[in-house]
Amino acid sequence: MQIDKQRKTLLRQLPGIDKLLEIIKQESEWQEIPNSVILNAIRITLDKARSKILEGNHQDIVQQIDSNKLLFQIKDRIKKANTPNLITVINATGVVVHTNLGRSLLAESALNHICDISRRYSNLELDLKKGIRGSRYSLIEDLLCEITGAEAAMVVNNNAGAVLLCLDTMARGKEVIVSRGELVEIGGAFRIPDVMTKSGAKLKEVGTTNRTYQNDYENAIDEHTGLLLKVHTSNYSIIGFTTAVSLSQIVALGQKHHLPVMEDLGSGTFIDFLRYGLAKEPTVQESVAAGVNLITFSGDKLLGGPQAGIILGQKEIIAKIKSNPLTRALRIDKLTLAALESTLRLYRDEALAIQYIPTLAMITAPFEIIQAKAEKIKTDLSQLINDKGKIVLLDLTSRVGGGALPLLNLPSKCVGVTIFGISANTIERSLRRQSPAIIGRIETDQYILDPRTIQDDEIPMIKKAFVQLLNNKAPN
Repeated sequence: MQIDKQRKTLLRQLPGIDKLLEIIKQESEWQEIPNSVILNAIRITLDKARSKILEGNHQDIVQQIDSNKLLFQIKDRIKKANTPNLITVINATGVVVHTNLGRSLLAESALNHICDISRRYSNLELDLKKGIRGSRYSLIEDLLCEITGAEAAMVVNNNAGAVLLCLDTMARGKEVIVSRGELVEIGGAFRIPDVMTKSGAKLKEVGTTNRTYQNDYENAIDEHTGLLLKVHTSNYSIIGFTTAVSLSQIVALGQKHHLPVMEDLGSGTFIDFLRYGLAKEPTVQESVAAGVNLITFSGDKLLGGPQAGIILGQKEIIAKIKSNPLTRALRIDKLTLAALESTLRLYRDEALAIQYIPTLAMITAPFEIIQAKAEKIKTDLSQLINDKGKIVLLDLTSRVGGGALPLLNLPSKCVGVTIFGISANTIERSLRRQSPAIIGRIETDQYILDPRTIQDDEIPMIKKAFVQLLNNKAPN
């Protein structure tokens, strides 16, 4: 491509890398930034300026040699390079266990324990009484057994890993019988049949999507059967013309034919939500009491802890699983153990668990608390927006999320925001690009803030973000 005289002149007028570096390093704000970061930002900015000069028209290419503009672009790139990719956001969606937003918030005691363990050495795999190597699983096994009544327990990095490990240990090369209506997809396109195939077990479906009977299981059992599996459909529900085999019936079949029974609870809970006026969800304790040989569930959904896959069962079965080479590949680290231990300790007193585990507190929050928070947000935004828009309170619903209690709608008092001349989509985009980002939802052309998932100290941040929006200072 031929470069005309003006473009050549503009390219020569671009400041050099050394000059720009010297200017930036003179400012105290940038003196602690590594030179490599600054130089990379300078090179990218100059490369883009050269490209625009070569490709642009005569009306805009002159702007590319403006030193102030170049410095602004360079500093902006430096700031972005030094900003963590994983950042906190404000969840105003009303979805409590929001998979895209990190699922459960940890209790304060769990956060404190993580900090203590991470800043010093720990007894992760040291038996302090005997002075010999210990097992990390022993750090939480007694707690899990105490809370659930199980004989033995262990924890891996997530529930999909727990299911994979259990199937690989108990049924590799054998058939696993499961109802066709329980072949769930657990998210991210990961499906129970796929996990089973990877484990080396052979899937044997029985029944139909909506109806499975006890004799379907009975007729499928033969010399190739290694395991009976029940999967709790925690992330969906089949209603209407349905029949399912109860857990106790499957346990009885397993005992009759001397076969182990495994249950994947998915979003396991230690709390009977019926006590709080919510929908019934089977508890882990109920499964243990039913005589299930092996139970798996998540630590970061209804339990309100860190991401983990919890495995409960009979001692001899858990011992086999611990000795499986896959266990090391799926083991959890010390920070997860610290968070999980602190979370479990709260479950020794259900009232404390409801009060201090954020997930449980948000799910069971009385409507009056939600309404008071909504009124506070409405007052703040009404004073700010004034006659530039309209702020209203709406009777809407929140969701548990995380694939748990799919049919449960939690009554909520939400804040609907309308700003004249600004679409709901523009409001959503602007708030999502603020710092911290605010993630809300849109219904009936209104931007919706659901107070159920908004923390008290986040309300002033929301107000500040709307100030930025109204001043047209929303990030691009």
